[in-house]
Amino acid sequence: MSIFIGRGTPELWKRFCAEALVEGKYLVENWKYVLGGLIFQYIHGLAARGVHYLHRPGPTLQDLGFFLLPELGPHKFFISEVTFTFIFISFVLWTFHPFIFKIKKIYTVLVWCRVLAFLCGCQALRIISFYATQLPGPSHHCREGSNLARLPLPNNYLEFLLINIPQGTLFGCGDLIFSSHMIFTLVFVRTYQKYGSRRFIKRLAWLLVVMQSLLIIASRKHYTVDVVVAWYTVNLVVFFLDKKLPEMPERSAAILLLPLSKDSRSKDESLRPLSGSCGDFTDWRYRSQANGKTAEEGSNVHVNEGDSV
Repeated sequence: MSIFIGRGTPELWKRFCAEALVEGKYLVENWKYVLGGLIFQYIHGLAARGVHYLHRPGPTLQDLGFFLLPELGPHKFFISEVTFTFIFISFVLWTFHPFIFKIKKIYTVLVWCRVLAFLCGCQALRIISFYATQLPGPSHHCREGSNLARLPLPNNYLEFLLINIPQGTLFGCGDLIFSSHMIFTLVFVRTYQKYGSRRFIKRLAWLLVVMQSLLIIASRKHYTVDVVVAWYTVNLVVFFLDKKLPEMPERSAAILLLPLSKDSRSKDESLRPLSGSCGDFTDWRYRSQANGKTAEEGSNVHVNEGDSV
């Protein structure tokens, strides 16, 4: 399918349209994986809600992290969530940067296919873990005397299938081993570590992971074991799944262009564009396979004008 943009069209809109067609092609090819990953996110939320019905408050278990880190308390409980939200939103915005920036480092659809695969693998293990053993929640809202510690049984199946967001996410109990926040955080940071290009952001991201780990323990959302298990489980799952998944094709550093008119098409019809069928607006070079790591800022790689992300 070809799209022709008038000369007066803003450059940002041209780049957005060009990228939308490229990503649309990959979405058509991989929609089953994307949909399956999103459905499993709902299943994971449903499982976390289900274990809340089984939760029984009790004495907080002895924990080394609780001895070392003072409790933030209910009034500072939000600090951990703010940090996680910042990481989450930052990663989502980065995955959609090809729609805005001139330099294209990744394919949004293919990145999310990998991310959802990593999340599903880790969350499947998490569901097995917290249903195998229910621990008394250490958070203030999961302790004896709190109205949220015990979730009243639903009146019907529809009430059970409806996940209360964000209250169900913020004030859940029983889904402890291992931390869901750490799953998302580690998957996002590892993905940027591989496909991102800013060395400073990579170092900052890992610093935020450590900070997030400490804040989860300090807010008493999880025991220390939940965070420790997440660290090695998520890294192992991502490592092995990444070896099994097909490598993402490498994007050229060239700028995506849209033809201004039908007469502006390239005269060389023998060349094939990077995106295959969407050849009216992409760079006219063959795409090579990625070596598994994007060149970082400061390496000897020549790029055209524009900011790398």
